[in-house]
Amino acid sequence: MVGDAQRVWLKKDLDKVSKDTPLVVLSHSPLQKIYKGWNFWTEDAEQIQALLKPFNKVNVLYGHVHQIQYNQIGNISFNSAMATAWPWPYPSSFLKSASHVPKLTVKMNRADPFFERDATGWQFIDVNSGNVDVQYSLTDNKPRTVAFSDKKKQPQDTQYQDKTIPPQEHY
Repeated sequence: MVGDAQRVWLKKDLDKVSKDTPLVVLSHSPLQKIYKGWNFWTEDAEQIQALLKPFNKVNVLYGHVHQIQYNQIGNISFNSAMATAWPWPYPSSFLKSASHVPKLTVKMNRADPFFERDATGWQFIDVNSGNVDVQYSLTDNKPRTVAFSDKKKQPQDTQYQDKTIPPQEHY
């Protein structure tokens, strides 16, 4: 949870910014609800997203998940930063029953969730265009790039793109 005090601070800070200004928000935890069982969840995510919604270009970069993740909710693009330490396997790797994970805009792709170096490394994040393009340099694995697609209006994994669904509007 971000909490009342920080939401008040964020609102006051954003009130000073033009709606045409591209925003880049840095957060330790994802400002969306991905998987509650592993604390990939921000309880007041919708309230934070409501504060960001009036802006034309919003990019949220977050850590905590130790995975390559990207999503689009309305006008907000979400991109994770990788871990320099061990990766978390994707929650679906361990689920035996129906998942309660919300549908992401794009299917997550990972060759081997049990490979100890998968999704570890570093990344170059380019925000020059007002959108986020992330070039991942993976230890013992092929590099990957997740770049905002002007055509699709969402982040797109340039090598592993699979099926897409419409941007998520709610949970």
